[in-house]
Amino acid sequence: MPELKLMKGNEAIAEAAIRAGADGYFGYPITPQSEILEYLMVEDAHKRTGMVILQAESELAAINMVYGAACTGKKIMTSSSSPGISLMQEGISYIAGAELPCLIVNVVRGGPGLGTIQPSQADYFQSVKGGGHGDYRLIVLAPASVQEMSDFVPLGFDLAFKYRIPVLILSDGVIGQMMEKVDLFDQVPRATEFDQSWVLSGKTHDRPKNTITSLDLEALDMEKHNHHLQAKYKLIEQNEVRYEEILCDDAEFIFIAYGASARICQKATQLARDKGLKVGLFRPITLFPFPKKEIFARSEKLKAILSVEMSAGQMIEDIQLATKFRVKSEHFGRYGGVIHSPSEVLEAMENLIKSCDNGNK
Repeated sequence: MPELKLMKGNEAIAEAAIRAGADGYFGYPITPQSEILEYLMVEDAHKRTGMVILQAESELAAINMVYGAACTGKKIMTSSSSPGISLMQEGISYIAGAELPCLIVNVVRGGPGLGTIQPSQADYFQSVKGGGHGDYRLIVLAPASVQEMSDFVPLGFDLAFKYRIPVLILSDGVIGQMMEKVDLFDQVPRATEFDQSWVLSGKTHDRPKNTITSLDLEALDMEKHNHHLQAKYKLIEQNEVRYEEILCDDAEFIFIAYGASARICQKATQLARDKGLKVGLFRPITLFPFPKKEIFARSEKLKAILSVEMSAGQMIEDIQLATKFRVKSEHFGRYGGVIHSPSEVLEAMENLIKSCDNGNK
């Protein structure tokens, strides 16, 4: 039966991994995501479902364990926080090139460098543009609640196997550490039957030996593989865009924000409406694929867009590209681990509205 429980975001991720029938987790502790590994150990996920949980000696080791385990066609995942995800980038590129399904969680902290343990959203570029080498993409899901931290685990695994692609849950220290009520879904048994056509399970009588690699020394063959990958990414862009709109129907100005910033903007939107300002909130749920067509369609009736991020301004570039600069788009952000307040965000929007009014005089 469904179960209602008060949990941290990181705990919700871990519990969802168990309930989603994950076969293995390989990771390394780093604040502010260490509770994921700790919860799996404390809850004894191995005893509950047979799930393998291993603390690797480093993030580099962890992502390569994910690479190897994902070759078996099992549900495999890892998690880390910003500097740790940076260390994983080579392995993530290999996994993407080899078209292996897996789930990666990044609970973002402030940077650059070793930075701080406080929340941030400054890993946007790294996440949506392919942070490692080569032309590749990840599906990127951006939860804005503890409930979505739970819900996006089975969704992430489903998308990973549907497209044979790594899926990244891009969270932040706010969502990872905050506590909310979560409707936990029923336990899913670990799969015993799955598509064996591509996995490394030994040669069988009804198919040739499989090889999984991202290496191809022939340039034309590598180009052919890249064409295949790009076609898959275009298919994902057609089919898997997700977003949420709040009070956008009559809005003249909108916030665009994801994750914790979207929660702050939701309150700022209410404050703006209380002042009689026609302000709405557009929340991308998938950062790749980015809802660019939807933003472009809505930009025609807007006077301005304010991108609110806990960064120096990264998503704002995708917003400007999506709108083809047909509407004024500006950025407001705090960074280095500082969290903006609803009143600060509202003030930034009011200043933007004033600048538009002055420009029309």
